[in-house]
Amino acid sequence: MLQLLLTEPIRWTALILMVLTTGSATAQDWPQFRGPNGNGESDSEAPTKWDEKTNLIWKKQIPGHGSSSPIVVGDKIILTAFSGYGIDPDDTGQLENLKLHTICFDRATGELIWDKSISSSSNEQKFSRRVADHGYTSGTPASDGKSVYAFFGVSGCVAYDLDGNQLWHNKELGTNTAGFGSASSPVVDDRHVYLNASIESGTLFALDKKNGSVVWSRQNVVKSWSTPCLAKNERGEMELVINQKFTLFGLDPADGKELWSCKGIEDYVVPVPISENGVVYCLGGRSNRAMAVKLGGKGDVTDSHRLWMVNIGANVTSPILHEGHLYWASDKGIANCLKASDGKAVFRERMPTQARVYASIVRSGNRLYLTTRDSGVWVLEANPTFNALALNVFDADEEMFNASPAIDGGRILLRNNKFLYCIGTTADSDQ
Repeated sequence: MLQLLLTEPIRWTALILMVLTTGSATAQDWPQFRGPNGNGESDSEAPTKWDEKTNLIWKKQIPGHGSSSPIVVGDKIILTAFSGYGIDPDDTGQLENLKLHTICFDRATGELIWDKSISSSSNEQKFSRRVADHGYTSGTPASDGKSVYAFFGVSGCVAYDLDGNQLWHNKELGTNTAGFGSASSPVVDDRHVYLNASIESGTLFALDKKNGSVVWSRQNVVKSWSTPCLAKNERGEMELVINQKFTLFGLDPADGKELWSCKGIEDYVVPVPISENGVVYCLGGRSNRAMAVKLGGKGDVTDSHRLWMVNIGANVTSPILHEGHLYWASDKGIANCLKASDGKAVFRERMPTQARVYASIVRSGNRLYLTTRDSGVWVLEANPTFNALALNVFDADEEMFNASPAIDGGRILLRNNKFLYCIGTTADSDQ
């Protein structure tokens, strides 16, 4: 084999390039909830200021409501939405008419490419004011560059190719509903689709990407709306981290076997863990906790690998880590910064509006974007000195912005119940 490689360098170089460039997300893609690695970051520079007349590249109507984030795959933008039931709180319609959509737009123009839907399960929860707060499609789809996977709670997980052809639909992931409904998003690697169905069945699933069958499952996942986190330890090994009430777990992604456990947040958990340099960081609980745990341990690592735990955090929103500091905006509109090394608070600043926040913070270049539900998007400087640069509001739109933004190169993708917005620097704008 070595001789063959040496005698045919041109052919093998071409083959390697084909493998690297075919059927995989590109460096500029945003292929899952909170982007590459789930950390909510991009080094590209997006605009600081925008409105209906400034730095708005396009605005397109979404055929349905929802609060999932957009993802970016190749020349496509994909998100989920629902229709047929629960759109109008005063005239909800019939539950059996609820449709769950996976929708694809052109990345350059925003034009609709395809719109595919499945019928909801009979186990889907009936409309309530709590459900109306965010709708029936909160989970963000994920893609491996070949296919897209969307999780709809009790209605299952459905896979499409990038042309919108349905590949499979696993409907057997649980039948239970609770409170605000489903929220966890899928995560994919080269073999599996990982789904946290804690609410639906108390189970974490690894599905075969090819056919949707269950490869392994882990029961007794307690009160967790959090998306799983694929993280690399210092030995270069991948661990699947799941945050739940009372305990943080590290699992072997291949078979789901438990590698380690750590005492965690003593309440239900929604925020997504993030990781960097062999450490995972978690928020959660109504008491607003934050913690850091070193990966790579064995057994109970509470004493050996938990680096710190503090009484500052968020109930819903997830953080980002940038240059040794954790940043996030809590659900009640408090902008936070902690030192990642020891959890010490650097700043806690109330955002200058009566903001409510469901969306998670993202970073683009040296700017932080904090999306409020009804008071616009705050832009902060990405450093540990609090500096608000701008507040951007679409005045003509009264819909709630529940979804976290996606970063598309130097552009920002925002969605609410009605519209998908593409924001980027235009020729007559000053950022």
